[in-house]
Amino acid sequence: MLRLKDLREDEDLKQNYIAKLLNTTQEQYSRYENELRYLPVYHLITLAKFYNTSTDYILGLTNKKEPYPKK
Repeated sequence: MLRLKDLREDEDLKQNYIAKLLNTTQEQYSRYENELRYLPVYHLITLAKFYNTSTDYILGLTNKKEPYPKK
C-alpha cells in the first residue's frame, strides 16, 4: 500500500503542489495516491528524497519512516 496521501497530508500539502514537484498534473498524481496508476520509479525516488524517507516506507514494505543511512 502506498503511503503517499498520508505523507502529503502530514505536511499539509495539496496534490497540486506535489504534482508540480513531479512535473505532472494533479489528476495524474491523484491516480498514484489512489493506486489507479503505478508510480514511476523516478517519481518514487523524488518523493522519498522530498519527504526524507525510504522508498520502502512509501511502498509499505517497512514501517520505519526514517531513511536508510548512507554508506
